[in-house]
Amino acid sequence: MDETHGERASAAILAAQSVARVRDDPAARMELLRASYSPVPGTRPVHLRYRRAALAFMAWQLQRGLLNPPGDPRPGSEWWRAMNERLLRDTCEARLRVLGHPGPPSSPSVDASFRFAVEPTPLRWYAAHNVTIVSAYLEHIDPAERENRIERFFMNLVLMRLLYAHALVAAPRLALSWLAPTAGWLGDPRRAMTGIFLSVSRVLPDDYPLVGELEEYVAAEHTIGRLLDLGVIEPRLRELYDWSAAELGIPALAELVRGGTPAYAWDPEDSAPWLPPPNRLVRIVRRALPPSGQGATGS
Repeated sequence: MDETHGERASAAILAAQSVARVRDDPAARMELLRASYSPVPGTRPVHLRYRRAALAFMAWQLQRGLLNPPGDPRPGSEWWRAMNERLLRDTCEARLRVLGHPGPPSSPSVDASFRFAVEPTPLRWYAAHNVTIVSAYLEHIDPAERENRIERFFMNLVLMRLLYAHALVAAPRLALSWLAPTAGWLGDPRRAMTGIFLSVSRVLPDDYPLVGELEEYVAAEHTIGRLLDLGVIEPRLRELYDWSAAELGIPALAELVRGGTPAYAWDPEDSAPWLPPPNRLVRIVRRALPPSGQGATGS
C-alpha cells in the first residue's frame, strides 16, 4: 500500500485508487472484490464463506458483459458499472480500515461494511451489502432511467429480492410467517441456497442490452422464482420496503414501491408485469404464507 509523508495513507484514498485501476477491466474488478474478502493477517478466515455470495452475483454481471468499458466492442451498462464500483469501493475501504489505514469513511455506507469486516455475521453481511446497494441505487437514478424497460424491470426485481433475502435473516416472521424458524437458514449468505433468492441468470440471456418484449422474459422465469416473487414477496411488498428503509436507515427506499408496484426508474402505472393473474400454485402459497402484519417488529 502507498504511504504518504511517512504516514499510512487514508483508507478512502487507497480504495478510490484501487477501484480506479480496475475500472475498465472487468476481470480485475472481480479480483479486487475477491481480495477484499481475504483474511486479515493473523486471523481466522471467517470472511471467505461470505465471499461466495458476493462473487456469484458479480460473475453473472461479467457473463452478461454489464461491466465492460465504454470502448469495448460490447459496451457495458453505465448503471451497472456504477453500482459495482460503489460496492467495490465500500468493501475495499472497509478492509483497509481494518488493516489500520486512517481517515474518515468516504460515505456513511462504509461504516456498515467496516462493522462486517471487524465481526462477520449474516446479519452484518446483509446490512453492509444492502446499505451500499440501496445507496448506489438512489444515487444513480439518471443512468437507470436511460436503460430500456426490460433492464429497468430486472433492476427492480434484483432490489426486491435482495431486500427479501435480508429480511429472511433479520426479520424472519415478516419474510416467512409461521415458517420463520427456517428463514435464517434459507437466507444465510454462506449457503448456496441463497442463490435461489437472488438468481435471475436462468431468465436472462448473456446479452446486454436485453431486446424484445418484457413479457417474454417474465414468462420464461422458472417456477421457484415466480412462486417467490408472486406468492411470497408481492403480498408483503409494502411491508418489506418499509421495514428495509428503517433497518438500513435510508427513508427514501420506502418510496421505491408505490401502490404495490416497484417504482425504481419505473412508472408505477405500468403495473401489469408485476401483478399478473395468480395461478393455482401462487394462490396456494399465498394462503399458506400470509403476511405477518408485524412490520419492522416481525423478527
